[in-house]
Amino acid sequence: LLQHPVLKPFKLITIALHEFGHASACVLTGGKVESITVEADEGGLTTMRGGVRWITLPAGYLGSCLWGGLMIFFSKDSVGVQVMAGLLGGVCVLVLWWSDNWLVRGVIVLFMALIGAFWAIQLTTSFRGLEYFVLLFGVMSCLYSIWDIWDDTIRRRVNESDASQFAKECPCCPSRGWGLIWSVIAIAVAAGSATAAVYIW
Repeated sequence: LLQHPVLKPFKLITIALHEFGHASACVLTGGKVESITVEADEGGLTTMRGGVRWITLPAGYLGSCLWGGLMIFFSKDSVGVQVMAGLLGGVCVLVLWWSDNWLVRGVIVLFMALIGAFWAIQLTTSFRGLEYFVLLFGVMSCLYSIWDIWDDTIRRRVNESDASQFAKECPCCPSRGWGLIWSVIAIAVAAGSATAAVYIW
């Protein structure tokens, strides 16, 4: 299902969220972000200087899953989903600021336009379009993050993956071990956010 061509733009946005995870962790740990790139083959790269690598490296996979979990959680509340949409808009502006290729700019502008359209529909009609859209993208972000961790670090070991780089920083565990740990965390975030949304809202 995740390989369906219709989902391609959403996957590219999820990859942009992954790269934003690296970028935001870099800034928060005193580094400087130079650029964010997203490629049509679903590759991504964040070029940065400084920052704490043992924080910035896992922030890609886990960051995109965390954003997905927040989207799932807040999609159940009419006010919360608007706050979430505003936060996503802010993230999009930062990604646009750091982006260095037209593909990522195009998908981010498309995503912002969709958020705006569904937000307007929710405010002017009885259709809860924004809630459904944020929920859909939250689920997509979590699933793709979990799949990406599995595919890059456990099913096949990609030498330049975040987990491989992290294993060099923290050699107490091999890259597949870190991939497994991150997978468990990502699944827990996705399941926990869905459960919390059902019981809290």
